[in-house]
Parts: sequence; structure tokens; C-alpha cells
Amino acid sequence: MNHKTFKPQENLKEWIKCYWNLESDFENTPVKNTIIPDGTMKLIFHYGDTYKHHPNNKESIILPKCFLIGQLTKPYVVEPLGVTGSFVVRFQPNGFFPFANIDIKEIQNTAVPLNKLFGQEGEVIGEQILNATCTLDRIALIEAFLLKRLTNKNCIDSIVKSTIDTIIEANGQFSVSELSEKNNINRRQLTRKFSSTIGLSPKQLSKTIRIQNTLKTLLTHEVKSLTDLAYENDYFDQAHFIKDFKEFTGLTPKEFYGNDLKMSLIFDSKD
Repeated sequence: MNHKTFKPQENLKEWIKCYWNLESDFENTPVKNTIIPDGTMKLIFHYGDTYKHHPNNKESIILPKCFLIGQLTKPYVVEPLGVTGSFVVRFQPNGFFPFANIDIKEIQNTAVPLNKLFGQEGEVIGEQILNATCTLDRIALIEAFLLKRLTNKNCIDSIVKSTIDTIIEANGQFSVSELSEKNNINRRQLTRKFSSTIGLSPKQLSKTIRIQNTLKTLLTHEVKSLTDLAYENDYFDQAHFIKDFKEFTGLTPKEFYGNDLKMSLIFDSKD
């Protein structure tokens, strides 16, 4: 699998975390990939063959060529239907909000076609990106498209911004109650503001950031004890760790440890 990550231009760094490009022959791509929640929404353009999504063991859905994937709260299993050629815009946790004309909370774990997001203009930019000849051209196209729609840069509530920063800096190890008291805001009000802006509650984002941090440790360090790993990442006990781990990956830590790397982690581990 050939993958590359690219940074956005300065005017979009507040909203876009990175772009990445993935290319792979069908024979060299795992039969099924599990995309693990990472607290971000993504625009995905399959200029190669598309993918199939498996919401459970009995159903499958062929994904659009161009779509937004809402915030994930559970593992998202996909299967390649041919040669992979994918261009992805990965937003900051609050990054899609300035461009949204839909209820972000309502599209958790959902693939939304570009024409439903942006109408005819969505179809046009989708075709342009699919037909572009290289990643840099795709980046130029999507940046021009998004900058044109970035009319209100101050639309994100300052408390929401500071909460996101606190969660990320603490690797998901923080108390919602303590933060609401610190900012003199009712916990329910904070949760409502947060959910409408990024599509997750503060607690959900915290759990997501913590599990991603734990997974990166598994991938980049020699881990001698899963129990120690659990305590290092502020889980109450090993049972709590295993429960959260399976909720986000679909596997126990031991099963994951012996499994192939998951597609999302190929990129996230390099952040």
C-alpha cells in the first residue's frame, strides 16, 4: 500500500488536519479494513475503484465515489472492490463545522454523498477531483472549493475550542465536570454546544483520543504488559481498558496485537 500525507495551506490549518493519498493494487489490499474512530470527519474521494461498507455481518453497502464520513463512534469496516486510489481530506475535530449545512450530530457513522452536502457544486468538485492527475492538483481543487465557503471563521464557540484543546493535550484524560466548572458553564450546555459543533460529546471525544493514544503506543513502542498500558492511559482497570478497546476496534487488545494494522492507524500513527 502506497500512502502519503500532505499539510494544508496556512489559511486552512485551523480547519484541516491533513490530506492523504492511498494507492494499492487489489492483490495487496487487505480483504477488509477496520477504520477506527479518531475524532475527525473526512471527505473521501475514490478515484480508483470504490469500497463496500459492512455495518454488520449480514449487510453490506457500496459506498459513493465521493462522500463525507461523519464522526465515528464504532469501528467502520470497509472492503475494497478493486484497485484502491483514494484522496482524503481529514478535518480537525471541529473543522467541518464552518462548511456544514447539515446537522453534524445526525450523521455519526454515516457516509453522506457530496451532492447532499453541496448540491450541484458538490457533484462538480467531485468530478474534478476524480479526474485530476495528481494529489497536488486534488489539493489545489479542494482548497479553492473550501476557501470559497469559509465565510465565517469565528463561528466556533471559544469554550468549545478550549475544550477540544484540553482534551487533546491531556490525551483524553480529563473530567467534563471539572472543565464545565472552570468555564462556568452548565455541563449539559457544554455537551450540547460541543455535540452540535463536532458531532461528539466531550466524553465521546475524550474516549476516542485516549484509545487512539493507546493504539499509537501499541504500534510505536514495545509493550510488555497490557495491564501497564491500561494504567498508563488512565483506565480504571484492565476490564475498563478491554471494554473501551473492543468498543472502538471490534477486537480485544490481544486480538488486535496479533492482527494486521488497521487502515486508519497507518496514517494516524504519523501525526
